[in-house]
Amino acid sequence: MKRILVIGFLIFYAPFLKAQDSLSSLKSTPFVLGKIVTIPSTILNEKRILNIYFPAGYSENDTTRYPVIYLLDGSADEDFIHIAGLVQFLNFPWVNILPKSIVVGIANVDRKRDFTFPTTVEEDKKESPTSGGSSHFISFLQKELEPFIEKNYKTNSTKTLIGESLGGLLATEILFKNPGLFTRYIIVSPSLWWNNESLLQMKPLMDRNNSAIVDIAVGNEGKIMENDAQKLEQMLKENRKNSKVHFEYFPHENHATILHRAVYKAFEYFNDEEKVK
Repeated sequence: MKRILVIGFLIFYAPFLKAQDSLSSLKSTPFVLGKIVTIPSTILNEKRILNIYFPAGYSENDTTRYPVIYLLDGSADEDFIHIAGLVQFLNFPWVNILPKSIVVGIANVDRKRDFTFPTTVEEDKKESPTSGGSSHFISFLQKELEPFIEKNYKTNSTKTLIGESLGGLLATEILFKNPGLFTRYIIVSPSLWWNNESLLQMKPLMDRNNSAIVDIAVGNEGKIMENDAQKLEQMLKENRKNSKVHFEYFPHENHATILHRAVYKAFEYFNDEEKVK
């Protein structure tokens, strides 16, 4: 009986064993999506990891220069992979919604520290004890990160910033205080409730030379976040006459699911604005 079982086992599993042998003999190479670069930051007093996607055909040896998309929450296990894939899809010639672009994903070390300004709200301080370092992070973006990217890669003057949640709070702070740092802003579900909505109580900095294009998106995420996003749209339209501002509400998306669809629609909006020029 045991002999019959052994023979049956060999007959049944022989094809699988043969397939395993075939797989082990195949040559395989890693699938490379981009580069991982670590840069030292004197301002932040730490090393920062960048995940960088380059479009098809990118070469240091030609004269073509590319827009850069800076992605907050850009770790490999956060939003880098799916946003890089979206960028690749949208610049396929048969889609042609987005020009070929470089994506720079900024991996997090402490997002609550980097994406928030100081708060007077005790509950905020308790839940986020390391918060309040956005001014240093913005200086890092301006004085270290952007110069590094522009020095080492083939970039042009178009710079997009993508931020969601606390990243959207940071993107709004930059837009208000240093609007020329980027030319396009994708602000998704911004956490403007931070510090009792104090950012919405300040007037955005006017910069006549800056004509940033801004896309704001929010999903079905509660009255406070939805109302704050709409307030932001109105403030920008009233105070930044040179900027083009677009708002979109996604009723079927929540805080966890909105980013991918919102970024897709933002790139469609940017493409439509380019056609109008």
